[in-house]
Amino acid sequence: MKKSVLVVSYSQSGQMTDIVSALTRPLLDAGIRLHHEVLRPQPAFPFPWPFFAFLDVFPESVRLEPRPNQPPVVAADAHFDLVILAWTVWYLSPAQPMTAFLQSDAGRRLLRGRPVVSVVACRNMWLSAFDALKTLVAEAGGRLVDHVALTDASPALATFITTPRWMLTGRRDRYMGLPPAGVNAEQTAATARFGVALADALAQDMEKRDAPMLRGLAAVEVVPHLMLSERAGRRAFAVWSALIRHCGRAGQRRRIPALGLFALYLVLMILTVVPVSLLLQRLAAPLLARRLAALRQRYEQPSGAATPS
Repeated sequence: MKKSVLVVSYSQSGQMTDIVSALTRPLLDAGIRLHHEVLRPQPAFPFPWPFFAFLDVFPESVRLEPRPNQPPVVAADAHFDLVILAWTVWYLSPAQPMTAFLQSDAGRRLLRGRPVVSVVACRNMWLSAFDALKTLVAEAGGRLVDHVALTDASPALATFITTPRWMLTGRRDRYMGLPPAGVNAEQTAATARFGVALADALAQDMEKRDAPMLRGLAAVEVVPHLMLSERAGRRAFAVWSALIRHCGRAGQRRRIPALGLFALYLVLMILTVVPVSLLLQRLAAPLLARRLAALRQRYEQPSGAATPS
């Protein structure tokens, strides 16, 4: 019998749509039945983002209290041999539409007992969000067998300009001599190798084993000097999200002043704390080597950073 794959994705800018297309083309070419479930938040999130709307999703994203989605098109009791979750990161957390899907009854029923492949595309920090996603998948009864991380290849400091510009204006082209924002076309096209590997694995019933199917394909690259910065950011976000949530619910005007203070905090942090933190981490690299190596090994699982031999 033909194998069947469920792809669940959400894309505002179109970047994830392109990635999913490149990834799944080899599956379709192999004759695998594919259902692509595009998540539809209710109401929809805007793109480009108005400034305060962009900030207003912060508390609920961090606290995993998402806006609900419309019911999925696929039946909750449909059978699939493999589930691919194509998602992105909002404020060091899974984007709300993916969180809502994984928390929903339909999402849990679709994942229960199924092997799951995670595919994230984001600026560069995905570790905390991946921890949250793994927990949500496990709570739904899914088995996370592979993880692919696609990030903006530009210098980290450059992305602090290019990514917000993209989100707030819809423009991702070169700006002030900086590279275009987002996952580049070469990276997107290269995701086809994961589709080829998954098609081959499905043909051999490898999805039934509790083992990765994408090893040796450079599925993940963990950047050591960003790991500690992300952990510090996550702790700060927990405090700020609780404070803003205390001021009101999503969409309420009374929390706009707190959102404004949070925006000021982000700007000051990017201009001062982040550069100093990156410099100190580089200077202290020998002292942090063992800890960073352990973190790197942890987050490279399950698919690994090894390149094709």
